[in-house]
Amino acid sequence: MSFKLEETTISKIHTALRAGETTCVDLVSGYLARIEAYDRSGPTINSIVTVNPHARDEAARLDAQLATSGQLSGPLHGIPVVVKDQAETAGIMTCFGSIALDGYIPTKDATAIAKLHAAGAIILAKTAMPDFATSWFGYSSKSGTTRNPYDLAHDPGGSSGGTGAAVAANLGAIGLGEDTGGSIRLPSSFDNLVGLKVTPGLISRAGMSPLVVFQDSAGPMCRTVTDTAKMLEVLVGFDPADPYTATAAIAGEVKYAERLDKAALSSARIGVVRQVFGDASDPQAAEVNAVIEAALAAMVTAGATPVDIAIPDLQHYIELSSMYVTHSRHDIDGFLAARPQLPMKALKDIVDAKKYHPKCDLIDALVEGPEDPYSDPEYYQRYTAREQFQRVVINEMAKVGATALVFPTTQVPSPSRAELDAGKWPLLDFPTNTLIAAQTWMPAVSVPAGFTPNGLPVGLEIVGFPYREAELLSLAYAYEQLTRHRTPSVHVPELTG
Repeated sequence: MSFKLEETTISKIHTALRAGETTCVDLVSGYLARIEAYDRSGPTINSIVTVNPHARDEAARLDAQLATSGQLSGPLHGIPVVVKDQAETAGIMTCFGSIALDGYIPTKDATAIAKLHAAGAIILAKTAMPDFATSWFGYSSKSGTTRNPYDLAHDPGGSSGGTGAAVAANLGAIGLGEDTGGSIRLPSSFDNLVGLKVTPGLISRAGMSPLVVFQDSAGPMCRTVTDTAKMLEVLVGFDPADPYTATAAIAGEVKYAERLDKAALSSARIGVVRQVFGDASDPQAAEVNAVIEAALAAMVTAGATPVDIAIPDLQHYIELSSMYVTHSRHDIDGFLAARPQLPMKALKDIVDAKKYHPKCDLIDALVEGPEDPYSDPEYYQRYTAREQFQRVVINEMAKVGATALVFPTTQVPSPSRAELDAGKWPLLDFPTNTLIAAQTWMPAVSVPAGFTPNGLPVGLEIVGFPYREAELLSLAYAYEQLTRHRTPSVHVPELTG
């Protein structure tokens, strides 16, 4: 048989299922074997928190359905998905990264999970995340630390680092993450993946623990742009349980995979935001810059026209439109209070009990925030700053006719665990560029751009206009097809025997 589990895609899985080269049970068993060999043993990546105890049964049901009908049950039939532990999964423990909520088993799926089920997907496992998504790095009071598959001494990123590491290590076919300030894109950069942050509200967040409710964005983390587009088609849509999905009602139904065009770069004007490249005197930033410059050169060979763009008062807008300290305590508390079966009803209770990872230092700031964000005299200024920030960015793009912005996803590659343990990068000091798209509510994708000389992945971030995920993914697809930088790690090879 020609089918291989490692680096497979949705299309390859479906071709193999139809041809009888594999089964859904074989897929689940194969991924579970890799989880045992590489996540819990061997390199001990530690990306998986909980395996779905019903995964094989669900796979067997899908196999029987295919055998009887001869038809796949949906666009993700039999596809094993690893899901960030931020999304509630009925019958599967969900802790939101927090030891304080250990043992919580929801009775209802988050809307995104229900959509995956309806499309025929199998929820294979829940993945590690920092407590309530409050870190760029792979620390969690529930599961400890997660390792980067490309360099086990380095971090996989956060807060969707468990999903990033698991998909990168081929412990699942595709992954679900969530991005408020960069939590899909940053780990995708560190783990050599495609990670998409949508226009907020395009995908429902109902049943997912919040950080900043109007900025939170669930989304795909995959090994290819095509799989990202296919997963996106399943996830998008209006949900009465999430009023922010008015965004999805405005955007309408889009066939994202059909819109992918490998010639999309041939007529594109790309805005290069050099002010967010790292300081060239920093050796780590210089390595990232070199990779990004090579990425830009590749785009030029494909016909793209790069134009330099400077965003006026960029740091001012990033600081002013930040709503974490203003809003997160209120949003987390509301989520906890709505679930009477949880042992903790407020973030302050968790902090007072010291049941959070000490490296999730943002929690210390959040718990000092207002219980009622509207009581903060700066609330409305910060909220309206987001609209101003978006308008400033889009005006600069429009002045030069740019269809997208590009820059390094982060200014430096994945830090080492030793650097992080020593406190080199407090959360608010880490030089990530992901806040630009997050705090302008613009869609953005991180795509593999290459590696540093030491073998650490580097991501290229592409930012598009709101509601135009199709055009954004098409640019990412054209770049991916041109460069093919996605390669597996030597630390998690193919299993034999």
